[in-house]
Amino acid sequence: MLVLLAAMCLAACSGGSSPAPTGAPTPGTAEGPVTATLVGAGDIAACDQGPVSATAAAATAALVAGVPGTVFTAGDDAYESGTPAQFSDCYDPTWGEFKVRTLLPSAGNHDFETSGGAGYFDYFGPRAGTPGEGWYSTDIGGWHVVVLNSNCVIVGCGPGSPQLTWLATDLAAHPVACTLAIWHHPLFSSGFHRDDSAVAPFWAVLSTAHADLVINGHDHDYERFAPQDQTGRFDPILGLREIVVGTGGAPLRAFGAVQPNREAADATSHGVIVLTLHTAGYDWRFVPVAGKTFTDSGSATCH
Repeated sequence: MLVLLAAMCLAACSGGSSPAPTGAPTPGTAEGPVTATLVGAGDIAACDQGPVSATAAAATAALVAGVPGTVFTAGDDAYESGTPAQFSDCYDPTWGEFKVRTLLPSAGNHDFETSGGAGYFDYFGPRAGTPGEGWYSTDIGGWHVVVLNSNCVIVGCGPGSPQLTWLATDLAAHPVACTLAIWHHPLFSSGFHRDDSAVAPFWAVLSTAHADLVINGHDHDYERFAPQDQTGRFDPILGLREIVVGTGGAPLRAFGAVQPNREAADATSHGVIVLTLHTAGYDWRFVPVAGKTFTDSGSATCH
């Protein structure tokens, strides 16, 4: 599959929060010069929710406007069904302002409710990967970034699937110090949808390649986990950190039972996450929309 090369164009928790596991990083700044900035979220423009969602998507778009750098999406970009009209009427007037620098879109389940994700692929064009597939990779600021399609029933995510085979080959061909992966459905979640074991093969392959960070959406909340392996075992040495940021504009949902290794969470604030990439690490910062106060920030080094 094509590897896209793109240049960068420059707590109150509704479900409660479990204590940070021993060895969790202290908030600060990763060592080394800044090489790139990424900003984004998932679950963005909900046409079916009317003015309330339009206001929230516009509010998160205002945050993106203030952050120079590469924009990503974590799926479910246009509700309810990812039709061309929903991308045109709801996504484009808000986050569409940053279409030129949205180099890292990813597809969610609602984007694929239109057959083959046609509205999604038509809107983002070649940067979204091969139509009907939606997985691709690029290099940004010395990092390797992999975007995957977690609509596993439709495109396949397990052993022997074209996507997982591509992922293993791609990671082997890019043995860089720092690797980020973005897809929609989280493996670990305390939110409405809970864990999605269908994406565990992604996690296993990424872990073997010593990847560092996973960004997801799907659950309409913010939730950050300590580094862990695909079984949910805390692993501060080789584990992947997962951050769910389904806070782009769709209505938020309360948490259920708290999953192990959770470090921070909030289900009351729309917002975006800003990732500052360094040569050997990264910083993260959740920025809430105007009028909200929840924030989360920290730093970590790459494996």
